Amino acid sequence: MSTYHGPRNQPPRRRARRRPRPGPRRRRLVAEFDDPTGARHGGMPTYPWHMAPDGLATKRQLLALELRPGGQPIAAQIMWMRHGQPAVAYLYRIDAAKPKRIPTLAQLHAIEKALAARRTCPLCEVDAGYTIPTSLGCCLDCSAPTHQPIEKGLAA
Repeated sequence: MSTYHGPRNQPPRRRARRRPRPGPRRRRLVAEFDDPTGARHGGMPTYPWHMAPDGLATKRQLLALELRPGGQPIAAQIMWMRHGQPAVAYLYRIDAAKPKRIPTLAQLHAIEKALAARRTCPLCEVDAGYTIPTSLGCCLDCSAPTHQPIEKGLAA
């Protein structure tokens, strides 16, 4: 007769040791990056992640508000740790930001034309519907080893 060695008859597994919580270290980093006067960071007011004052925004936040920095100097910075290294995001004043520029119809037409050229295969001259990879230089159909490229001007 065989013995059942299922989950109930096995000895209890050892639990993995828990890592220490990063509480004290995180507090130290927040204190390290909290420098509203800029004394420790070359005169640039510095704030920790999510602690910037109202009225300041990053370029992406300005873009979401349909604004742009408009040539104004950097007002402050946010610092945080990313992969063990300090990372920085620059902040601009919202009240000094200018409205985002709107392209003219001619500029939009030029962009559409350029994107269409990137989608057109140079071998079969067909709009592939996606950007042609520069590593291949042609559409995926033409780059397939079993496919014979269509002669120019005979594309359907």
